[in-house]
Amino acid sequence: MAELKLVVFDVDGTLIDSLAHIKGAMKTAFDACGHTPPDEAAVRSIIGLSLPEAMRKLDPSLDDAGIRQVVEAYKDSFNRSETTEVRQDAPMFAGARAALEQLHAQDELLLGVATGKSRRGLVRMMGVHALEGFFVTTQVADDHPSKPHPSMLEQCLFETGVKAKNALIVGDTSFDMEMGRNAGFGTIGVKWGYHPDEALAPFTDVMIDDFAALGGAISDLLGARQ
Repeated sequence: MAELKLVVFDVDGTLIDSLAHIKGAMKTAFDACGHTPPDEAAVRSIIGLSLPEAMRKLDPSLDDAGIRQVVEAYKDSFNRSETTEVRQDAPMFAGARAALEQLHAQDELLLGVATGKSRRGLVRMMGVHALEGFFVTTQVADDHPSKPHPSMLEQCLFETGVKAKNALIVGDTSFDMEMGRNAGFGTIGVKWGYHPDEALAPFTDVMIDDFAALGGAISDLLGARQ
């Protein structure tokens, strides 16, 4: 019997184009707390981090209490969005669902998620896009240190019983790629996300331009790691 393989996906910037949704929630949160909202470049730079770490980077002047206040305001804004608004402001990237369906149909390939979202945020996003049935392990910021710490991916391995040499991470940020390296995973960087290619390159085994290239990249990289 062939060994099980595991492919773990980041969410924001990889499966879901959530930049507009995140920017809107950030503006609302910073405005509500009396702070200047970050610009788009700053928001792009922190997507993938846990919220406290993201807020610390966006406004280094915030103390711990200030960070907690902005985090709660962000969560409140994010969670008050209507389902139709989420679907419009955070759609799946072209080809994402078809790629997940093709991978999920392979009996020896397991799929997972490792995201900077909260559990509540991930459950909601997966419900909006009907993604619940694809993933056997889902790791969120509530339960782990922020990326690029390898904790999320180590838990994916623990829950699935897959060996690191048979595991890959697919993501759009340097945090995803560095997390993968830290956990001993193979790394596939996507070019349609929120960090520039040059930020991913030092930690990335393969870069792909679209979801049509994902299946081949997974097969080739897993084969090369055996």
